[in-house]
Amino acid sequence: MDSFQGVTTEQLQGYEESYNSSPLCRAMTNALFNTSVNDAAFCHAGLAQSQHAFSIDLATLPVTNQKSSGRCWIFAALNVLREMTAKKCGLEKFELSQNYMAFWDKFEKANYMLESVISLADRPTDDRVLCQVLSTGVQDGGQWDMFVNLVEKYGVIPKTAMEETFQSSNTRAMNKLLNTKLRKGAAILKKAAAQGKDVQAMKSEILKDVYKLLCMCFGCPPKTFDFEYVDKDKQYHIVHNLTPQTFYQEYVGLNLREDYVSLINSPTADKPFGKTYTVDYIGNVAEGAPIRYYNLPMDTLRSLIVRQLSDGEPVWFGSDVGHMGDREKGIWSTDCYDYAGTFGMDFEMTKEDRLDYRESAMNHAMVITGVNLDENGQPTKWKIENSWSDEHGNKGYYLMNADWFDQFVYQAVINKKYLSEEQLKEAAQEPTHLSPWDPMGTLAD
Repeated sequence: MDSFQGVTTEQLQGYEESYNSSPLCRAMTNALFNTSVNDAAFCHAGLAQSQHAFSIDLATLPVTNQKSSGRCWIFAALNVLREMTAKKCGLEKFELSQNYMAFWDKFEKANYMLESVISLADRPTDDRVLCQVLSTGVQDGGQWDMFVNLVEKYGVIPKTAMEETFQSSNTRAMNKLLNTKLRKGAAILKKAAAQGKDVQAMKSEILKDVYKLLCMCFGCPPKTFDFEYVDKDKQYHIVHNLTPQTFYQEYVGLNLREDYVSLINSPTADKPFGKTYTVDYIGNVAEGAPIRYYNLPMDTLRSLIVRQLSDGEPVWFGSDVGHMGDREKGIWSTDCYDYAGTFGMDFEMTKEDRLDYRESAMNHAMVITGVNLDENGQPTKWKIENSWSDEHGNKGYYLMNADWFDQFVYQAVINKKYLSEEQLKEAAQEPTHLSPWDPMGTLAD
């Protein structure tokens, strides 16, 4: 830091002169006084390429609403699974319980966090890994493999068997209280480990309070329930005494672990394509499988997504929705914003640099339900099922243009039957371990 250089008076004078001599700067100063940056940079001409019409358009159920919570990865995954139930039962409207999955995710994350603290108990409190574990705490976000862990251990249930509560839909206050409890427990466990005490017994007592808190906030998850519904032919049905596991087997039936693979596109020098990766100290079910990614070039990932859509199956995927989006119109498009022309300066970065320099990371999971292909079979735009209610976009369905998709989509879950033998062998490799602060460790919320 001794070599740091300050800004000189001469430099400041030059900056001021450059600003004052620019008609664009003066005009934009006036325009931005009462206008948002995105509104000022919006290009209406881009809307012509943002019509909700697609050459492959899957018929899917009405969108869901995660409200003020970061459970997009759960909503997106359940939105894929519910299509199986709807087809089997002839349903025009149906949801699986997001609250049920979130309950068990929170509980398992609490145990995972405390187990992480125990495993790092011999490190100082300012150790970078331990700091990451403690500062992250138990949040709403997650990953595909974490969802699979929950399904395998706890099954799924209809939303009618465990409805939303205020806390499940508005998680900030509850998360703060839960993390206070867990950090208090972390301090107790770390000190107890240094004294050679039975930390597992102490952890169990902490988890007892966690379970109570979650039940008070989310309700108690049912062990059995009745599945009651009316199909599209107006026929009434009821099936008694189902468990979450038997419901999944009977009404979903997908083998998520064996049949699907989580693919990423991370074009950074530290992650060669054709290799697999995992992220340390990020997970939920302690005895479950870790996060696992198979890194592929974007053109390969894109073609695999199109193949799955062409067979009528939607695709769970993760992207960074914090760039170039209009929530009301329901579009993410590089054609709709001209920041360079608006401000007279260059903002462009490569996808690799965005990841390496923390400008971008996956932060939201949704479902791809359609794509428009040009005469050469190349995507021009994608149809997206979001979980931000039906009040935005096309009744809650959004659109991504092709360039935005390539630049800001990082992950997609694909059925293994679409992968070549060589790709399957690569995907089965022993993964390279990534640090918990790696951009690919970001949890979608």
